[in-house]
Amino acid sequence: MKLIGSMRTLDETRGAVRVEDVYDTDIADLWEACTTPERLARWIAEVSGDLREGGSVHATFTSSWSGPARIEVCDAPHHLLVTAEPGSDDETQIEAWLTAEGARTRLVVEERGIPLAGLHFYGAGWQVHLEDLGRSLASGGPVHAEGWSPEAPARAWHARWTELTPEYVDTSVS
Repeated sequence: MKLIGSMRTLDETRGAVRVEDVYDTDIADLWEACTTPERLARWIAEVSGDLREGGSVHATFTSSWSGPARIEVCDAPHHLLVTAEPGSDDETQIEAWLTAEGARTRLVVEERGIPLAGLHFYGAGWQVHLEDLGRSLASGGPVHAEGWSPEAPARAWHARWTELTPEYVDTSVS
């Protein structure tokens, strides 16, 4: 099984997860898949609210995480920075960088501020999200037609996450 993520400590209680992959699409299309509600709902989350730099949004991820977020940086089509659960003890930052590589595009996503005990869960989760993005780009449509909610993750997302989590548990944290 190929892992596309790494985990590292930030301090004695928090860490970061970083995942990356290269997609067979141009940077403009990948940016749209990562920033527009219609495209986000195909692979990762239902998002609503003020979708601009400085704006507040609400998201419900396929993993079942649901909550507020603030868009800190939106530098199309290369850089996005979002603070999840701003101002709370559970605050994390999710940062994405897109880089054109010929006709393809590299996406790097890093989430920082995760409790150390949960790094492997987040690593597996972000890998599944990026795999789902690839499937959505290839099919041009949604990958979780059965839906999800704050109470229940998307079934296929959860099955793949369950499969990947032990691999991330066995991966060292730098």
